Order: sequence, then structure tokens, then C-alpha cells
Amino acid sequence: MKHRVVHRLAMLAIAAISAAGALADVRLSNDFPGGGYVSTYTLATGIAYTDPTLQECSRARGRQNEPAVAVDPRNTQVLIGSANDYCGVYNDGIDANGAPIPSGPVWLGYYRSENGGNSFVSSLVPGYPVDTSPYGLLAKVRTAGAGDPVVAWDGHGRVFMGSESSGDPEGSKKTLGDVWVARFDNPGGETGNTINDGKRFLGSVVVGKGSSAPNLLGVFHDKTAIEADRTGGRCDGNVYFAWARFTGGRISNIYLVRSEDHGETWSNPMNLTPRQGNLQDPDIAITGNGNVYVTYDVGSFPNGQPDGVEIVKSTDCGKTFGPSKLVTTYVPYNAQDRTDSGGFARDCGDFANHCQSGYTFFRRTTSARSTADQYDAAREWVYIVYDASKPGTEVATGTTFGSITSGVGSQSGVYFLRYDGATGTHTPPHLVDAQTIGHQAFADISADGGVLHTLWWDSRLDPCYSAARPIGNCADHSTVASLDVWAAVSFDNGASWTGFSRVNAVTSNPNYEQFAGRTVPFGGDYLWVTSLGGFSFGVWTDWRNTVPGIDLRESAGDDNDAADVLQCRTLLASGAYSGDTCPRNGGLDQDIYGGVTP
Repeated sequence: MKHRVVHRLAMLAIAAISAAGALADVRLSNDFPGGGYVSTYTLATGIAYTDPTLQECSRARGRQNEPAVAVDPRNTQVLIGSANDYCGVYNDGIDANGAPIPSGPVWLGYYRSENGGNSFVSSLVPGYPVDTSPYGLLAKVRTAGAGDPVVAWDGHGRVFMGSESSGDPEGSKKTLGDVWVARFDNPGGETGNTINDGKRFLGSVVVGKGSSAPNLLGVFHDKTAIEADRTGGRCDGNVYFAWARFTGGRISNIYLVRSEDHGETWSNPMNLTPRQGNLQDPDIAITGNGNVYVTYDVGSFPNGQPDGVEIVKSTDCGKTFGPSKLVTTYVPYNAQDRTDSGGFARDCGDFANHCQSGYTFFRRTTSARSTADQYDAAREWVYIVYDASKPGTEVATGTTFGSITSGVGSQSGVYFLRYDGATGTHTPPHLVDAQTIGHQAFADISADGGVLHTLWWDSRLDPCYSAARPIGNCADHSTVASLDVWAAVSFDNGASWTGFSRVNAVTSNPNYEQFAGRTVPFGGDYLWVTSLGGFSFGVWTDWRNTVPGIDLRESAGDDNDAADVLQCRTLLASGAYSGDTCPRNGGLDQDIYGGVTP
């Protein structure tokens, strides 16, 4: 069996190399007239169905961020992508002043390609509010919104999509904080045509409940991760889902559940880190022998806990895990500033979100991602990447902005290390790309089939780059197009990297103020790459279609950031301004793009 798998992967690699470069950037979120969203029920059955949310998504030109994507290991023509999708937000009519009401759901996109990523059909995971399709009735979730999508395939035509939940469907200020998993299979069963893998929705199930407290102050689940066992071995078909559990908005630990029946039922949540706190960003790696590893970010803590990456290991198919082990420490890159009132800020924009530095920037912190090659039965290696401050690049910013502390900036770079689970040792961390200009952020890595692929956000083409300023910010406080996606490949298990390439065709400005009432930017917390052998496909958040504009609420000349987006407002008799009456005209056009990577 292993011989046939390896041979198949070699053929895939040859095909991928011959096709590399043939694809241009492709849009996954087709929420514009002429594009449109199709119900997953219709995609699977051919039976027509639509609703106000899908109709709104077909014209919205809305926001999408935090993308995920996974390639079908049985057929690399099939890819499933997702993202936080805001396309249905304005599905609820207009207010008395003619402004569309932003009360619709933020949900998980379901973006499907059956041609190797040349194009995608856009849809939503079933179960969103007003989804009355037969598939919607199978979604056993309790929420008015969802986010943090993650995606994984097993080796039998099934795809699993995990999420955290936020809003109360009854409209209260409670934040439910559940986590849940949706599952899809092939309508023809495991022996059906693989082009239909992951097409039929089987249902969603809550795997961890929050405490329904207001403003995230109870038990709240966030920062999700998912992986399925494709090894063909003793744990084949198992699905693992992990997340960070926040208590009272402060202490956070890493929890995990597993399913042994293809996502139909799940184990009780298990705390993997009972003796620690301030932990986030779990990721799951399964080695070729079926052992399960969970990595996560460790934040500094009053107990002396350092910033770094830790790992836990299971040798019994996720039933139990050993003690945590610190793999490496790092100096984080945490964008930070002070608001005009003196409070801490991790993103800056206008009005209550204006910061003393005068810069406008999106949220970003150091985070680690990990993976393993499930087809490598000979080695128990886990591959880890993270974006951190580069030692020796510290610089006084001269403002309240900083990346290490307020007033101290740095350059960020993507680091790689290889952890040997059999021995507990690892290679020294080293930069994937020792670029001297620009920041690198939100790296991801994929390994199945003997080749490593990584990608990251990169600002080396930022005309205003400085280690003393946020990405895309100039000395005069204006913002510029500054962000690209770069990728690289390793054929020697990460000992060296090659094929450094800019993946996207258009550099864009990540600092457009599209959130919190058009006052602050947001780009999400991760990018994603998926691969099988030589075939690799990456996805990212992109602003190339955003239409800039003027915010009439600002006094003339008091804002030189060039980060305002197109919006239409009317001055009311009260002296206040109406809501935006043209949110579908491009000011909110933040999209998910993807492309073949080295």
C-alpha cells in the first residue's frame, strides 16, 4: 500500500511541476454581481434553493478573512476553502435613513474547486440563520455567527470543517463561545467518483459549549485547529479538533476532542495544558505512525512562563497526551500602541480607535503553525514555522507604536525548525528567507508526500518599510499598498529552502478601515497552504478590490492616512451622520484569493 501511495505522489509531483505557473490568482469569495453564491444543497443535489442570505452574498462585495484550504488526498483537482465570510451581513433591509442594516450573519464560507484551483464556486457551510434548506436542518448548532474556520480531509472522501461560534441567535449580547465541526462526504460513498468528494453535507455538531456570558467574559472557545488521520494505519480515519479555551477573558488553555466515527460523535473535551495559562493558536500534526502532536503558542505569564512554542504528544490515537514540552522560545512581534485615552491597543484607526502614534494598522501577533508528513512512516518529524522579531533588529520608534514594547520596534521574520518526536530533539530555528527588507507574518506549512511547502505575508515591496513602523505606514502617517504573499519549497525536510516566489499578482493595502463602523482595519490571524507531493495551493486575505473613499465624519484635514474606504453618509438634523447607504459599492470589498505555490 505504501509503495502505491509513494508512486502516486511522485506522479502528482511531476504533474504539478509541469502545471506550475499556469494559474493566475484566483478568487475564492465570488460575492459580486456576475459571480454569486450557490447553496451547498444545490451543489450536491442539483435541486434549486436560495434564501435572502445567499441572494445578498451574490451582490455584497463584502469582507472575508482568515482563510483555510485543503486539497483532497484522493484527487488533487478537488480543493475546499473557507473563511470568515461577511457577505450576508446586509441581508435585512434598510433603516429609516436608507442605510442597509448590518444585522445578518458572519459565517463560514464553503469554496469548492473541481479543477485544481483554476476556479472556485462560492457557497456557505449549512446552518447559518435563515438557512431553511434540507441541509440547514442537519446543522445542530446554536449561533447567529461563526468564524475561525479550519479544514481537513481524511483519506476516504470526507472533509471536516471546524468553527467557533459567537452571537446569540436570540439577539442578546451574550457570546455563546461554542465550537463545532461540520462534515461532508461523497454522495456516491467511498467508492464514488472522487470528483464528488466532500460535496454532501451530513451535519454539524457542537463539540464544546461556552457559558453564554456577555462580552467574552465567561467560558469562550477560540483559535481552532483540525486534522484527520490519513495514514492508513491503526488510527486511520480519526478526526482531531483543538482550540483555546478562555475563562473570564483571561486564562486560556488548549483543549482537544477526537472522533472515531468520522465526525458523527466526539469525545468529551480534554485539557491538554492543565498546569499552564495564556496559551493560544493550537495546531495538530499527525506523523506517519499515527501519533498525534499538538503545538501551541505560549505567552509570557507572571509565573515566569516565557514566550515560545510548546508541544504535547499522544501515542494512543488521541486518547491521552503526555506532558507539555517547550520546543523553543522567541521574541514575539506584537503590534501595539496607545489609544488617545492612554489604553493599550493592538490595532489603530479612527475616533475611539485612534492611537497616539497616528498610525493606522491591523492586528498581528506571533503565531506558530505545525504539520507532519502522514505518508512518511519512517520518521516521526513535526515541522514548525512561526513569525517572530528578529534579534538585532530592535529600534526605537520615536512614538507609542512598538512591536516588542511601546516605543520599541523590530523586523519580523519567518522561522522554521524540525522536531523529532521519537527523540524529543529539534533542529535549531532558522529563517526560511533571510530577507533584509520588510516584515514577514502569518506563516503556514504543509508536508504531505515528501515535499515541504510554506507561505507567508511579506512587505518587502512596501515603499515605506521601516522596522520602526507598522506594515504599510509611511512617516507622514499615510498608508500604502504594501503586502504580498511569498512562498518557498524544501526537498530536504527543511534543511534548505528554495523556489522563493511572490505568489500574488497585486500588492494591496491591508490597512483599509473596514471594521467597527469603518474605523479600524482587520486582516485576520492566519493564511493557509495545502499540498500533496509537488502540488501546493495557498490562500490569503486580499484588498486589491477595495474602493478607497472619504469618511465625512472626519473633519477636513485631520486624517491623512489614506485608509478610508468608499462610504455614503447623510448629515442628519440631529448633527449625526447616517449609516453607510452604499456598503455594496466596494468600500468593504475584502476578498480571499489563492494560487498554486512552489
